[in-house]
Amino acid sequence: MEKNDRKHLGKSAPPQSVRGTLQNLMRLIRPYQYTKNLFIFLPAFFDFRMDDPHIAERTFIAFAAFCMAAGAVYIFNDWMDRAEDARHPGKKHRPFASGAISASHAFVLMGVLIAGALLISALLSSVIALLISGYILMNGWYSRQLKHIPLLDVTVIGLGFVIRLLVGADAAGVTLSPWIIVLTFLLALFLSFAKRRDDIIVQKDAPQTAGKPIRKPIGYNLKFIDSSMVMTASVVVLAYILWTFSTEIADRLEQESLYMTSLFVILGILRYMYITFVEEKSGNPSLILLRDRFLQIVLAGWMASLIWILYV
Repeated sequence: MEKNDRKHLGKSAPPQSVRGTLQNLMRLIRPYQYTKNLFIFLPAFFDFRMDDPHIAERTFIAFAAFCMAAGAVYIFNDWMDRAEDARHPGKKHRPFASGAISASHAFVLMGVLIAGALLISALLSSVIALLISGYILMNGWYSRQLKHIPLLDVTVIGLGFVIRLLVGADAAGVTLSPWIIVLTFLLALFLSFAKRRDDIIVQKDAPQTAGKPIRKPIGYNLKFIDSSMVMTASVVVLAYILWTFSTEIADRLEQESLYMTSLFVILGILRYMYITFVEEKSGNPSLILLRDRFLQIVLAGWMASLIWILYV
């Protein structure tokens, strides 16, 4: 770390009110990112179990435990990236990068979140506790090293989504279909490549600060990222369509109308590619979902059609 970075990061957080501290702590754990953890509900949903109160309760508890673990991971990731974030035009206002929060407050919260996540998950099952522990350790390694290794970085992100599925499956007591595992992993790869594309654009367009790039080189170029996104998007759509026609689904539903939901999947993928390639705003998938009305309508249509076909 450069001398001026150490100087910036070595200063203590300015005095602030209790309310200001709590607000910055909330920013650190990124509640808006918890939409990713909704994947925990998919195993019960696709196994027709969400109408079982006991299973729904266990799944909600697993979701809460995973959100606590994710919050701790975000704190550690922001701490590791504080020097680079301070030079980033969109991330320089994060609590660590701006010096708005002290490390002591943040690490106490991180410890509480980890302890709470492991305690709650252990009450559900030892398998969920082991999965959440593995998620925390894997992401700690990711923040320290793996995020800078091309292809390994997006693979770890994809595995994180698969772990969410495994947690949801154990909470609901269901067996995961290979289809849902493959689709989830591929979708995570697609979104991860889109995020890396945004990093390349920001790194390319933003001026250097004190002779240093705003981010470390990430080992990709636009040609590779664009090709990878097109490939993964194509495979996601194809895999979803094949799943809707699979004998597994046909035998369980005793009808073949599920293929009609493919329309929403295709529109959703195309919309995200439009946001990525045309608008060039793919840096934060969670915020895109929360702000883009088109994607929200498509997702709502997909969910409504699935609920009608699977449950009604």
